[in-house]
Amino acid sequence: VQLVESGGGLVQAGGSLRLSCVVSGRTFRTDGVGWFRQAPGKEREFVAYISWSLHANTDYVDSVKGRFTASRDNTKSTAYLQMDDLKPEDTAVYYCNEGGFFRGGHYNVGNYWGQGTQVTVSS
Repeated sequence: VQLVESGGGLVQAGGSLRLSCVVSGRTFRTDGVGWFRQAPGKEREFVAYISWSLHANTDYVDSVKGRFTASRDNTKSTAYLQMDDLKPEDTAVYYCNEGGFFRGGHYNVGNYWGQGTQVTVSS
């Protein structure tokens, strides 16, 4: 399974970016895609989740609720993370993750990661 991310960049506070995660080589059914980020000197943290199912279930960390929107296009095996009203504290490397599962209100990390894409928000 390969995950290729794109869409990061430098943006001013209040701006927007859309990240993409193209999934290929998947030969088994999975729940969906998790999005994570890691800022310098900090641990990687969960950001969002979008399921591949018809209902496109989502979940978000509290700090991005109302600003970030996860979506997917099953025909393209691609997940997206629309990030609006970005803040300097959103600055991090963002990763997508596959092969996990969503249970008990939490996304359990899978074994497959994208290469990461840098998001930098200036104040």
